[in-house]
Amino acid sequence: MKARFFGIVVLLWMVLAGAAYGWGESSPEVDTSKTTQKLQSLPRKQGPRMGVTIYQFRSTVQEVSAEMATDMFATALIKSGAFRVMERQRLNDGVMRERQLNAQGLTSGDSANQQLHAADYIFEGAVTEANAQESNTGIGAAFRGLGVGTKSQKAQIGLDLRVVSASTGEVLDSVNVRKKVDESALSVSGIGKFAQSLTKQNLHGADLDAAHGRKEGVDKALRECIEEAVYQLVTRYGN
Repeated sequence: MKARFFGIVVLLWMVLAGAAYGWGESSPEVDTSKTTQKLQSLPRKQGPRMGVTIYQFRSTVQEVSAEMATDMFATALIKSGAFRVMERQRLNDGVMRERQLNAQGLTSGDSANQQLHAADYIFEGAVTEANAQESNTGIGAAFRGLGVGTKSQKAQIGLDLRVVSASTGEVLDSVNVRKKVDESALSVSGIGKFAQSLTKQNLHGADLDAAHGRKEGVDKALRECIEEAVYQLVTRYGN
């Protein structure tokens, strides 16, 4: 009977561990989220495109750095195919160093004497988090010493974006997007007591508790907010 009990314990542990860590490794894949598909479905603009740039986002969310949000936003703008995206955030680390090499005669061409393209619009953004524990629900049940509990919690991540005229400094427009971030957990306790009630054997206090939690990635939720915001910008300014 003891062997049977430990077999049950091992089986339950394998199920929970498999759910927590996945059954095997996964391969990298191209982002195919709904918001990415919306951007890629936009008609490619023909002819001149508006020049845009981002200097840096602000972030009040602990898990999100301003630099990461800026990079995601630049990627989404390029995905849309609607704008000419001008590098400004890392200008001194890339473009200006290359121009210095050219001015010193170390590279071919005359890039050092060329003007940088101007931006028509500047995008300013802020990543915010509202109602970090907007809702919190749980269910618990027990039977013959076996306790099973579930917990669900929702937070919210948001993006606030402003469109600024590079020539006048006027704030022309704004876009704000919100997305819920879900967190759930499953816990099982009293496995030993439950097995003892079934087998009628004294297991000498042997017991096992197990738990599994899942939280939607904040970076994934942020990227979806950014891509939706860019989609809105394309519909307003990309044409």
